[in-house]
Amino acid sequence: MFAGRACELRPTTNHRAIASGLFAVGLVVAACVAREASLRVTISDAASGLPTPVRVRLTDIDGNTPRTIAASDQAESAFAVPSQAIAVMWGRSDRAEGYGLQPDGSFYVDGFFEVPLPPGSYQLQISKGYEYLPETHEIEVLRGRKVRRSYELRRWIDMPGRGWYSSDDHIHIRRSPRDNPAILKWVAAEDIHVGHILQMGDFWHYVFSQYAWGETGRYQQGSTILSSGQEEPRTPEFGHTISLGAADFVRFREDYYAYGRVFDRVRQLGGISGFAHQGMSFHGYRGMTVSMLAGKLDFLELAQFCVPGGPIHTEHYYRFLDLGFRLTALAGSDFPWCGRGERGDPDRFGQIGDARFYTYLGEDLTFEGWLAAVKAGRTFATTGPVLDLRVNESLPGGEVDVERGASVRVTASAFGDGTRIALEELEVVVHGDTVRRITAHEGARDELSVDFELAVDHGVWIAARASAGSGYVAHTTPVYVTVEGGGFHNPKTVQANLERCEQDLAELERELATPGTQLDSEAWRHADSLRLQIEEARLGLRQLAGRLGE
Repeated sequence: MFAGRACELRPTTNHRAIASGLFAVGLVVAACVAREASLRVTISDAASGLPTPVRVRLTDIDGNTPRTIAASDQAESAFAVPSQAIAVMWGRSDRAEGYGLQPDGSFYVDGFFEVPLPPGSYQLQISKGYEYLPETHEIEVLRGRKVRRSYELRRWIDMPGRGWYSSDDHIHIRRSPRDNPAILKWVAAEDIHVGHILQMGDFWHYVFSQYAWGETGRYQQGSTILSSGQEEPRTPEFGHTISLGAADFVRFREDYYAYGRVFDRVRQLGGISGFAHQGMSFHGYRGMTVSMLAGKLDFLELAQFCVPGGPIHTEHYYRFLDLGFRLTALAGSDFPWCGRGERGDPDRFGQIGDARFYTYLGEDLTFEGWLAAVKAGRTFATTGPVLDLRVNESLPGGEVDVERGASVRVTASAFGDGTRIALEELEVVVHGDTVRRITAHEGARDELSVDFELAVDHGVWIAARASAGSGYVAHTTPVYVTVEGGGFHNPKTVQANLERCEQDLAELERELATPGTQLDSEAWRHADSLRLQIEEARLGLRQLAGRLGE
């Protein structure tokens, strides 16, 4: 049956069984691969010369990616997942949907792999996040030959060297301590320095269990850290929330819609909380309104590919900034749900770090230093471009107080690699309005900069944003400028934003009038608690209107 082919029994992943939910880890099937040729690849970091974790996508001339198949389903062009592929069981809502391969057929390796191949032409793609230049190579494999290739990945920018460290605030993988080394290599292969693995819950249950919290739940090798976090509470009427850095998991099932109670406890446990999905999905803007008016939110997940028209939505971000609330910009992939491309595309689901945020430490990475810097708001969110913003030399999250009629100096720069991340424009926005813009027609595709004096007669928030083609965008947390100790709200939009907050509260009240249609639509069961929160939010709204009207 397999004349001319050398076959063996080997551990493999039955992806068809995974799709039907029948797969168990460690299943061994007969996998027959052609032994006529092989490819051996080593990948190192050009700066250090050391092997480095990377993402690899290997395809044959027809675009096929590696797959292991049962002996009864042979194809002459089939080739196996390399044994060096770093395997972690992953899938949505704890379903087993993948192991050694990512959704697009790529795989992670720690600087080396070797795979037997049928003779033919192949394309090899190697990447490592956004700071490294990706490489694509055409390789011809001849019968009976052992092809050897070595590659060095080079950075086009070194953010840790500048004091900035990348994070993904939204990764879903169930883990035990034994899984940590493999998951950490995945995160390091995408050049993420702080990866937050989120236990995810709803009214009924939770998934992606984390084995420990706080310091006990963190795992670090070199400059890569895994940390337990939670996407909880989550409801279709009030939105999805994220909490990071807390010393314990916080869940109040009997009072599930009391989001503020969770946020208060998270802060007591040393952590921070915010809303996921830009506040756009699952009516998150309602929960944001109630929580912001109570002063309980620390951040908004500003960049992500889940929401149509993304990956950055500023509607609710700008609304609350304009009302005078500090709000830090974070970002996350929501692996394995979200990804670039249209829904239904094979690349759509799952790439850790495709939306990420950077935090300025200015020193070596520790989790404690990182968390303190996030609490200070020293961040920018990105899906590719790098941003640098200074207002009177203050970084994002900083506060600058000046005398009335004074000016502040604003400097902003955007950086890209000129090819994959080819800059199109850089903007400085004040109260959401563009006050300076420079385009690629006026500068290089790899760097754009502005430097100007801005007269200030009332408080403002100042941010920078950049675009570099479809899906490649970035946005900083603002620098908050006050005048003689005042606020930084936007007088022009106060009335409209106060009215929008009231609309959100009225919309939530209408939601409570009838039972929900989804299994986890339980707001009507918690109507008394939610009506009390609405009443408190309206009181906060009146007090805010009074302060901002002065």
